[in-house]
Amino acid sequence: MKRAVFIDRDGTINVEKEYLYRTEDFEFIPGAAEAIRLFNDAGWLVIVVSNQSGVARGYYTEEDVHNLHRHISAQLLQAGAKVDAWFYCPHHPSGRGSYALPCRCRKPLPGMLLEAAGRFEIDLEASVMIGDKLVDVEAGRAAGCRSILVRTGYGSEEESRCASGTEVFDDLLAAAECLSGLP
Repeated sequence: MKRAVFIDRDGTINVEKEYLYRTEDFEFIPGAAEAIRLFNDAGWLVIVVSNQSGVARGYYTEEDVHNLHRHISAQLLQAGAKVDAWFYCPHHPSGRGSYALPCRCRKPLPGMLLEAAGRFEIDLEASVMIGDKLVDVEAGRAAGCRSILVRTGYGSEEESRCASGTEVFDDLLAAAECLSGLP
């Protein structure tokens, strides 16, 4: 069984921009690419898990999501880092058409993490979920992972809503520096 770090995308890896889908609007949070490289070097699988309700709302398409992920992957490659897999939830109960449904993949539910665990033989108890929202922390806990909140994106606002004892770091790089030394 492998260990993984599950990372939320918007507000954790990249600067929060409502309903981001255009490559020209993408911007790394300082240190995020280095953090992913540290996880790679420490032997963690890096899996991005992201709610993308903009698809359900008709703001952009799934192809737009894939294009942005390819762009981010290319940027990470230039920094000597990589994401091993990208998972996203395109659903939202108030969305349109076939995307307007309750699902098991939308965080705070653990569906994306559980799917990744099955596909990649991941030991969830040895894995970590990192994000900037309470839903990220809750998804990680529901999957049986250690959960960490970062203060980037919405994290500073969300910190007061987290249960006492929730681990909090300033950003993804600070979390990676702490975790990359774990056995």
